Amino acid sequence: MRVALAILIGAVISATFLQAQETPLTALPYTPVLDTQFMDKTADPCVDFYKYTCGQWNKLNPIPPDQARWNVYSKLTDENQRFLWGILEQAARPETSRTPNEQKIGDYFHACMDEGAIESAGTKPLEPMLSRIAGLKSADDISAYVGEEHRQGVDHGVLFGFGSEQDYDNSSQMMAFAWAGGLGLPDRDYYTKTDAKSQEIRQRYVEHVQRMLELLGESGPDAKADAQTIMKIETALAHASLTRVEKRDPYNLKHKIGTAELRQKYPAFDWDSYLQKTGAPEFQTIDVTEPKFFAELNTELGNQSLASWRAYLRWHLIHSQALYLSSRIAQEDFDFFSKYLQGIQQMPPRWKKCTRLVDRQLGEALGQVFVAKTFSPATKADALQMTRQIEDEMGRDIKDLSWMSDPTKQQALLKLQAVVNKIGYPDKWRDYSSVRISPEDLLGDVTRASEFEMHRQLAKIGKPVDRSEWFMSPPTVNAYYDPQMNDINFPAGVLEPPLYDPKGDAAPNYGNTGATIGHELTHGFDDEGRQFDAKGNLRDWWTQADAKAFEQRVDCVRKQYAQYVVIDDIHINSSLTLGEDVADLGGTLLAYIAWKHATAGKDLKPIDGFTPDQRFFIGMAQWACGDERPESKRLHAITDPHSPDEYRINGVVANLPQFGEAFGCKVGQPMVRANGCRVW
Repeated sequence: MRVALAILIGAVISATFLQAQETPLTALPYTPVLDTQFMDKTADPCVDFYKYTCGQWNKLNPIPPDQARWNVYSKLTDENQRFLWGILEQAARPETSRTPNEQKIGDYFHACMDEGAIESAGTKPLEPMLSRIAGLKSADDISAYVGEEHRQGVDHGVLFGFGSEQDYDNSSQMMAFAWAGGLGLPDRDYYTKTDAKSQEIRQRYVEHVQRMLELLGESGPDAKADAQTIMKIETALAHASLTRVEKRDPYNLKHKIGTAELRQKYPAFDWDSYLQKTGAPEFQTIDVTEPKFFAELNTELGNQSLASWRAYLRWHLIHSQALYLSSRIAQEDFDFFSKYLQGIQQMPPRWKKCTRLVDRQLGEALGQVFVAKTFSPATKADALQMTRQIEDEMGRDIKDLSWMSDPTKQQALLKLQAVVNKIGYPDKWRDYSSVRISPEDLLGDVTRASEFEMHRQLAKIGKPVDRSEWFMSPPTVNAYYDPQMNDINFPAGVLEPPLYDPKGDAAPNYGNTGATIGHELTHGFDDEGRQFDAKGNLRDWWTQADAKAFEQRVDCVRKQYAQYVVIDDIHINSSLTLGEDVADLGGTLLAYIAWKHATAGKDLKPIDGFTPDQRFFIGMAQWACGDERPESKRLHAITDPHSPDEYRINGVVANLPQFGEAFGCKVGQPMVRANGCRVW
């Protein structure tokens, strides 16, 4: 899926100046899908197409100081957030005309914006949970405490994660799942890599944990010793966790066992007490996605002292709640995770934090207002029409594939025909009426909204799947494909200029949003998605010969992207990015062919000196215009399944003869690979 990460940054401007200049938007600004001012026409498109299309973008759009990465998606996300800010400011006024949803989102925003109340509270909101931790007297007590934390949504990842997901073998049913977790650093690789930078990060992390524990009132020596103990526990759990590449294979995550076996295999954890505290319904089977991790957790529970576990739980409590606490805690959290790990220069303004929080926790309540003000039925209809055109092209492509046999083609076509298209927003909005929101109690609001969501998720266990559910809020500037749902999802936020303009030129529209649609559709047939059938079940529907032919073709993509350098001597982990790279390539080609068919017979003229084909490819490239801080590049090289933006453009067009023809490129130039890759 094409992701615009909300970790962005840039030019150094003082916080006072930044906030003084910021005001809510009353309407979303308009930017064309193709903007020639962003181009560097001195560059050769056949040498570096990304520089040619985006060379001026960074000069006109420097990275803001509260961002780690800044591109077209990030800028549109920021504009949407400013618009939501205006909605929330209006909703925060205690007017009798407010709807129930407006009252909830407005009161939540008000509580979040009340910095005086948050500052005066200090760490007092944590005292009930800290008292619980101090009173733990046995491993069974730890199990009950973690169950309570998970139920309240205080920290979904402390020790491990627990919830509901679709059964890999029966996608129509939900079942209980337990995932690996328990880490404070962004990925298990931060604990396992031995290079100098990774060792430095671990040392800085231990120092950060120490400072956070001191903010909870621990003495310096005690906090230092506890931080070392916490690092020891987390390192053991990290070494027992799967890598991100390993987790791309769903078969590595399918380990269903009965509840009796769960208790037998991992007896150091009191599962009965834990499940009772979470409020989960009774169930007989659970998918323990990483047995090795849970075995190590069981060992650590037996080996580590109760004092060590109390320290670990105190750390994870303050770590998970830092954003909602006083400025000293929030600043310390920012200084390590944002400034040091990502290079972000300053904290985002308060309104932005609060807007993101409301969107994250009450997203469909806020999204209803956003959709009513920004997303027309005509836009939804136009986007759906384009989606169906691209699906038609995928069907033709499958039928014409020379490397796939008829039995596999039949299954692929069945899967394609079963894809559900979700455009804009849910058909049925989520009901938040049971969530109590107070304008004077931020951490209470966070906990109650989190508890509502955890209860909603756990209540699904043993129930039929709700295939109408969305997993992104409508204002989100993003899109996704879900292999078990077998659906593609395009929130209203991603169907706006400069990504999509229903009144604009078709060529860049298809190049930009059309390629995104094709990208998400191709995910159903990438290295991970292809393992699920039309119903979303994990099932091998490929002949052995066809699977081998597929692997040979995706290996071409894997080898191509492995050559690209992210920063310094760090290359793309192309086994991690493979699905996204395949989807970028297949999606662009599908969109190009769909555009050609949609405009067949029309007399298309050059615009601004660019032919229609050139405009398609420039539109395709300009969604990715942007820049990223060096620290952020390092982080994403480990954690992000997407290649850096420049390679998502240059890596794709170098494989497409249609691009070479459009710009008159010759074999031997960087943007024309002699033996181009093609999967779909």
